[in-house]
Amino acid sequence: MTPLNEEAVQVLQNEGMFLDDQRWDDWLALFTTDCEYWAPTWRTEDELTNDPQSQLSHIYYASRAGLEDRIVRIRSGKSPASSPMRRTAHILGSVAPIGDATESHLVLRATWVTHVFDPRHKEQFTFFGASEYALRNEGVWKISRKKIIVKNDYFPAVVDVYCF
Repeated sequence: MTPLNEEAVQVLQNEGMFLDDQRWDDWLALFTTDCEYWAPTWRTEDELTNDPQSQLSHIYYASRAGLEDRIVRIRSGKSPASSPMRRTAHILGSVAPIGDATESHLVLRATWVTHVFDPRHKEQFTFFGASEYALRNEGVWKISRKKIIVKNDYFPAVVDVYCF
């Protein structure tokens, strides 16, 4: 792996750590202001939705402003999905480049597992899947698009951005 990709992979590793540690500002700083954050649903057993504007999504934000609003709600303690705050452990699996990278843009595919503990109900859940990250170099690598494919999409609980 080239040093360029090692720096980009570090962004993905930091994302999980920042979510686990509830370092919300650091997590938000990983994203470009015009980022897209999307977790499509499955239309059928082997087909995902492909248009977040007209089809159902688990989560969709068209920019970092949507993510920032979500973090405001999480911090407020008034979000039913996040009160009390769940504890998470993000595990990054294999990471591979997709297509040709340039000095300013690259796309990575990563597998992941997230363990979530809900202290209110004393239950734990495991979510797993693969994400496609488009990263842009703005002096440092930032996430300009994250598409989250949740493989076990029967959710026993409400999910939020920190679950993936």
